[in-house]
Order: sequence, then C-alpha cells, then structure tokens
Amino acid sequence: MSLANRSLVTIDDLSNGEIEGLFSLADVMAGSLAGQRELCCGKIMASLFFEPSTRTRLSFEAAMIRLGGQVISAVDVGATSLAKGESIADMARVVGSYADIVVIRHPWEGAAKVVADYAGIPVVNAGDGGHEHPTQTLCDLYTIKKERKGIKGLKIALWGDLKYGRTVHSLAYALARFGATVLFHPRRGFEVPEHVFRKLVTEYDGELVRYEALGQALEEGLFPLDAVYMTPSSPHQLAMMPEISAQVELKTGVDALYVTRVQKERQAAAAGGQGGEKRYPVVNKRLLRGKKFQRTLIMHPLPRVDELAFDMDEDPRSMYFKQASQGVPVRMALICLLLGVKEVTVSEESESMLQRKSYPVYERDSGLRCPNATCVSNQETEKRYIKPKFRVVRLKPLTLRCVYCDHELQPRFVASSDWHEGKLESKKYHSADSRWTRDIRPEKLIVFDSEERAKAEGFRPSSYVR
Repeated sequence: MSLANRSLVTIDDLSNGEIEGLFSLADVMAGSLAGQRELCCGKIMASLFFEPSTRTRLSFEAAMIRLGGQVISAVDVGATSLAKGESIADMARVVGSYADIVVIRHPWEGAAKVVADYAGIPVVNAGDGGHEHPTQTLCDLYTIKKERKGIKGLKIALWGDLKYGRTVHSLAYALARFGATVLFHPRRGFEVPEHVFRKLVTEYDGELVRYEALGQALEEGLFPLDAVYMTPSSPHQLAMMPEISAQVELKTGVDALYVTRVQKERQAAAAGGQGGEKRYPVVNKRLLRGKKFQRTLIMHPLPRVDELAFDMDEDPRSMYFKQASQGVPVRMALICLLLGVKEVTVSEESESMLQRKSYPVYERDSGLRCPNATCVSNQETEKRYIKPKFRVVRLKPLTLRCVYCDHELQPRFVASSDWHEGKLESKKYHSADSRWTRDIRPEKLIVFDSEERAKAEGFRPSSYVR
C-alpha cells in the first residue's frame, strides 16, 4: 500500500485499511525511535502553525527530526506575507517549492484544503478552525486500539465542547466508520453542529437517536446525553428499535470517555455566556467511582483547563499523556507514507476502503455563499480565486454541503440552465421544495438564495414558487 504524494485534509482521506496499515508502521517506529534517521534524510517539512500549538507542532517536528529530515517553520501570520494580503494559494505554491511536505494549522475552516489544492506536495491538516484535526484522531484511535485491542463494538463518550472542538468531529466520523457506538455529552450551549450529525447519518449509515427519544432511561443511566450514534453493524433486532438499543448500550457503561475543553478562542460572543457552566461536572475520581467506569479509558487531546481534575493523572485509566507521547511514532509513520519512503502491506480482510458516497458538485456562480463565517471561501483575500463549491447531498429538502468546511445550507429557489433552447418566456425559477428540484439534471441545476437574485439573473417566478 502506498500513500505517496497524497494529502491528509480530513480523516476520510484515509480508508480503514490504510489507517490500520499506518498503525502497524507506527508500532515499528515506536519500537525504535532512534533507528529511523535515514528514512527522510534530505527531506524538508514546512511547519506552518498560525494558531497556538504545543503537542501537535512539536510532535510533528520531533517526528521529522527523528526521521533524519529538517524543518522550516512559520508560526505567526503577522510575520508572513499573509499579513500583507497574500492569498493562501500563493503562499502554498511558494512553500511547496521550498519543502517536500507541509503541515499546517490555520483558524479558517477549509484552509488546509486550499493549501493541498495548490502546494503540489503532500499536505497534512493539523487543525483548520473548528472543522477537523485528522492526525489527532489517528493518535486517539491508535491509543484506543492498543488499550482495547480493537474499536468495533466499543462505546465511546464525547464530553465537553462538541460544537467548536475539531478533534471530536474527526473522531466521531472515524469511530462511526470503525463500528463504535458514540455517545454525545456536550457542555450546555456547545452541542454538536447539525451538519456533523447529518454527515454521520448520511455518510456512515448508522442510526442517530436524540435525547428526546430516549426519555427517562438516559436520566437513569450514566449521565445526560444529547444523542447516541449506533453503527449499522448493531444486532438487527436492536437496529430496528434504536431507542431500546441505545438503552441497552448504556447499561454496561462506556469503554472510553473523551473529554475536551471549551474552545474559547473560537466561540462567538453570543455563545460565550457562562450560564450552566458552573453546574457542569468536572471529570474526576468522584464522578468515575461507579462500577460502570471501572474499565473506562479517560482521554483528552489536551490542553486541559478546568474540565479534567488533576487527581486523575495517576489513575491507571487515564490515557491523555500516553495519547500525546504516541503522537510522535504515529506522525513519523504518516510522514513516511506520504513521502513514499515507506509502504505497508494490508491484508484484504483488514482493508475496508471507505466507500465515499458520490454527490453532484455545484459550483455555479449564482450568489450562494457558505453560511459559515470562518470558512476559507468567505475570506476577502481568498474570494479573489475561490468560488463557493458545494456537494448536493440531498434533494428533499434540497441540501448543499460546502466542500471546504462541511457546513450546509438549504436554498429556497432553483432553476435550470437548460431552459427550452433559450426562450426567455420559459426562463423561470421554482421553489426548491417543488418537484422541479428532482427533475432538473444536476449539471443544469441553478440555485438561488433569494428571489431578488433569481430575478437579477433574468429569471421569472413560475407557478411553483411559494
């Protein structure tokens, strides 16, 4: 198996089998950290961290140095030409001519994809805003797999800031793919974004049960939950009764509790209220004293603030410092595979290629913008060359998903570019919830967010406009 010249922007850029193969190579690296110095001799990694980082940045740089390579870095946007108005695409082209691989962290969601599109060399996403952090997920999966000898059938609870925490978004997708049940326990006001929930259901075919459907059963269980995602590999009888299945899942506790801090650097001012936070329980030995938590792994991507007590540090269930230390061999393996200096053999049995669903792509300039203010496509310096691009993931209701940040929108009006051989009297727009949305061929689809925009493009309302 070769990953040479590929990039890792989202966790879905790797199949399950490729992840398993990477872990096998990480085991080799962990067994001899000092014995890999010839693998990347002469190679250069560009380390571009435009948000604060300790573990991710240092572990990547340590990984490259242990492989015998060298590192060039930029850690402050104000000290780069980006501060002068340079586009990310131009920066990517230049850095791509200086280095062999790029690792980038950026506050704009989708920035890593832009770099991967223009750099011409492998690019690794080290965190793009609140979107994804795929290499942290690799470290998390690696830790769980080593401690539990597998992932399928496990119950993993995600705790804390599930809205802005990019680590939990990538992790939820990966756990769903590997057949785990995912329990969501957000801090009040920091619930999982709806587009993340929808992607879990549409991409990975599992069942999502909301708290309202579970009722009192959850209140008597482990702790209050917002939702439970169950893999499609659940027993058939339970899959047919998701509420009962979720209740059964909770009776035996959880295999891992993944704690995250509130991402204050990303939350909007409106979400910054402290109401309810003081009542939010801290993860400590008292909370975890019951029998249901006897074997629960306590995980955290770090840094922690006040959501995880220091009295857990010496507890054998605590994995967070182990997660951090295992970041070096995991990232050593990833660098080697992307640079093509190592390959791994994956058996057919363990190779489970991610069958990504194929969606029509909509990139016509009809006035649509991604609803996410921090999406790279909405930034003034990038609008000069980035056109909004969406996947049409659903027709009823019509739903478009941004290719850069995964946020979704549901436009109100549609039209066809194939309007009866150009006869102006037939150039009409329709409500998106009308039958015309299903009848228009994807390549002919035109979408408008307002009637004003449709009329400005020369379209008139049809009888199917409500």
